Amino acid sequence: MLRRLFFSFWYLRKPPWDTGISPPELLEFIDTHPAGRALDLGCGTGTNVITLARNGWDTTGIDFAPRAIQEARKKARQAGVQADLRVEDVSRLKGISGPFDLILDIGCLHGLPLKSMDTYIENLPALLSLNGSFLLYAFMKGSDNSGIGLTARDLEFISDQLDLVARKDGTERGIQPSAWFTYKRIAEYVTSAGNLD
Repeated sequence: MLRRLFFSFWYLRKPPWDTGISPPELLEFIDTHPAGRALDLGCGTGTNVITLARNGWDTTGIDFAPRAIQEARKKARQAGVQADLRVEDVSRLKGISGPFDLILDIGCLHGLPLKSMDTYIENLPALLSLNGSFLLYAFMKGSDNSGIGLTARDLEFISDQLDLVARKDGTERGIQPSAWFTYKRIAEYVTSAGNLD
């Protein structure tokens, strides 16, 4: 509840992470992959949802901040694109079903509480199509594990679900360690009913 209030407060103004510009990593992905179904987790005001839709992708955007989704819908209308934009918890995703050819997360996963993070990660294989991609940008925690960011344990847990294809390390504002990750669902996965997909 406190997280929701915090983010809702930020969307009363322009949050520092809401640049209105899609990152080059996403643009490169779009240029090198055929359009399909995309899911943007933590989509904010819809910048990347709109970019994907303009490039022929059937896109769903999820954010738990109602004000962000309200702004995303307005921006999508102004851009003349169709997108499914919903207020929802990224660890629950009620009414969202795959498969998606791309799941995009730019700065959402790294801020979730541990239990929500684990559920989110466990849901990825069922949401991704075979050979689908999970494109993730996240802060990395330092050796003291303080602040927001992913730990080595979190990365191992993702790699238990999906195959790591690429990693590009950097820093946010020259201070916070960060990285871009590309994962793929290459293997079949076993559903809770024990069936293969």
